[in-house]
Amino acid sequence: MLGGLGLFAIGGYAPAELADVEQPFTVPLVARVLYGGITEELLLRWGLMTVLVWMAWRLLQRRKGTPQLVYIWFAIVVSALLFGAGHLPAAAAQVGELTADLAVFVVSANTVFGILFGFLFWRYGLEAAIIAHAFAHMVSHIVSIVVA
Repeated sequence: MLGGLGLFAIGGYAPAELADVEQPFTVPLVARVLYGGITEELLLRWGLMTVLVWMAWRLLQRRKGTPQLVYIWFAIVVSALLFGAGHLPAAAAQVGELTADLAVFVVSANTVFGILFGFLFWRYGLEAAIIAHAFAHMVSHIVSIVVA
């Protein structure tokens, strides 16, 4: 719930060029929930994050014990950064050209959420990350309707 409120709130800090096109370029809620909530979590948390932890455990830890906390957090942060960077093409399509301010905003805002979803995946499983991601989109959407 807090993630959805945060998602709505950060929209107020978006660079002007993104805020100007936000309304006409609205992705349907079902697409945000299904693609964002399920596909991105499968690709980035279950896929990339798991592979990064496994590689560190296998190569650096020599398959001994459970993966060290530093490798887990490394995988969470790297997958979150790539999650943030993965949103740059959509932002560029919205505004036509990426500026430094826009790129920093898109990557950093999405990285924060990627860290949250990565933590949930690590501690509670893929379902928790999927539900949190989908729910964040739903809450943000509902709040934007109520506020507008």
